Amino acid sequence: MRTIRWMIASAVAVALAGCGADEISSAGAGGPVTITNPPPVQNPNPGPSNPGNGGVQPAAECPDIANDIKLSDAGTIEGPTGTYRVCDLPARFTASSTLPRVPGLLYALHDRVDVGTDLGPVATADEASVTLTIEPGVVLFGKAGTSWLAVNRGNKIQAVGTASQPIVFTSRDNVLGLATDDSQGQWGGVVLMGRAPITDCRTGTPGAVDCDRQTEGSAALALYGGATVEDSSGALSYVQIRYSGYVLGANSELQALTLEGVGNGTTIDHIQMHNSSDDGFEIFGGRAHMRHIVVTGADDDSVDVDTGYKGTIQYVIAVQKTSGAADSMIELDSANALEDQTPRTHLKLANFTFVHRNPGTGNQAAMLFRGGADANLVNGVLTTPMACLRLAGANILASDAAIDKLGPPRFDSVVMSCGTTATVAGTGVTADDALTAFNAGTNNNATFSPTLTGTFINGANETAVTAVNPQTIDPDFDAIATPYIGAVRDASDTWYAGWTCNSTTANFGGTSGACTSLPSIAQ
Repeated sequence: MRTIRWMIASAVAVALAGCGADEISSAGAGGPVTITNPPPVQNPNPGPSNPGNGGVQPAAECPDIANDIKLSDAGTIEGPTGTYRVCDLPARFTASSTLPRVPGLLYALHDRVDVGTDLGPVATADEASVTLTIEPGVVLFGKAGTSWLAVNRGNKIQAVGTASQPIVFTSRDNVLGLATDDSQGQWGGVVLMGRAPITDCRTGTPGAVDCDRQTEGSAALALYGGATVEDSSGALSYVQIRYSGYVLGANSELQALTLEGVGNGTTIDHIQMHNSSDDGFEIFGGRAHMRHIVVTGADDDSVDVDTGYKGTIQYVIAVQKTSGAADSMIELDSANALEDQTPRTHLKLANFTFVHRNPGTGNQAAMLFRGGADANLVNGVLTTPMACLRLAGANILASDAAIDKLGPPRFDSVVMSCGTTATVAGTGVTADDALTAFNAGTNNNATFSPTLTGTFINGANETAVTAVNPQTIDPDFDAIATPYIGAVRDASDTWYAGWTCNSTTANFGGTSGACTSLPSIAQ
């Protein structure tokens, strides 16, 4: 949550967002778009005479998605890979619907697209819940900066791709071939709003059923929160979210993925967040578990956790660009007058590899922990040209069961290659205090010599580090027969390949296509 250092046009100040970034190099889609009006619906065109530069032919028509409801045909759009039929999504899905993969067809978000309506903090037997199902290989793009997908409380998304057919959320400029390795902030992002416990309420008691919060910057209500730990917002699996995070006002922009009060009944795995103008992902409370996460090119923090989150995150590759305003790898909680509320934020992170490339960030370190949050980090690798760790606020070191405070952050089998110093001082916490907290765990090393290959794959020195069983920290972590540090055990461990996209920030191998191009599955 950084202070905006420049102003955008006031015309967008009333729309939606998440938690703020402070420097955006590409605000919104900027390129021209070629639109061809569709033929009369009673005689749909079976195919074009000009298939486009890349040879892709547009689909003949938009599909039925629910009860014979047909999407609006917005004509065609042409880019380097060909010409595609564009099917506009409705402003709100009012019935459960499926978006099928159709060759030569793209789905478009014109502005905010809602999945269902807010059904409140408690499920009822007769509630009109809506599920949006997205088939493997589907590509969706935001037509404008203010485009975003809002999955409201009590409703679900089932966006389940495969390793060979990921689902891709992206921008109009990406379709047109105008996106580059430095593009970002060209549309909003994906927001899941759930019924799990949160703090910092708009109304109600923290952690209770009547506690809710408003999605920051939304002109219309977009509420989340409740008391259902096991709440499900559906599933996101094998998904890419590219070029997101449009800035709509000071401290008001979306991340690629925003989880708000999302419960542990939600499945979130194999997600890549690429070139977000704000955080890769931000979690506001809830109990969601995340697995196999890739963050590339986030212009603020790669991981941002706040307002009472208590889930687990495991297997994370996060790599920053060498340019731009990229801040920290982790920003943990906020320092404010509400930081003693419960449930207290407790970040549990296992098997991560963080490659931090910014020599000077607003947070002053590659990892910033504050707000009295708790944290357990295990089996991790961090490389950075600046300080690795900053703890801020004396209460970050405190232990007080009455306010759900466990004690100082705990690190086990975490190795760091830092700049001139491993730790720096924060408000009320000296650099030595932070280093003492880091060294209190087992198998840690603040002067590690990394031997990573291919940017994020363990080498000999990483393999030699004694790892711990993550389930000794939390049984919700995956069991690992032979524990190892880092996100990628060795060169034979390729969980990241195929469903991701490549850029100058990170290359995931020949089975992954370029982020600047639409995937071949769309063709």
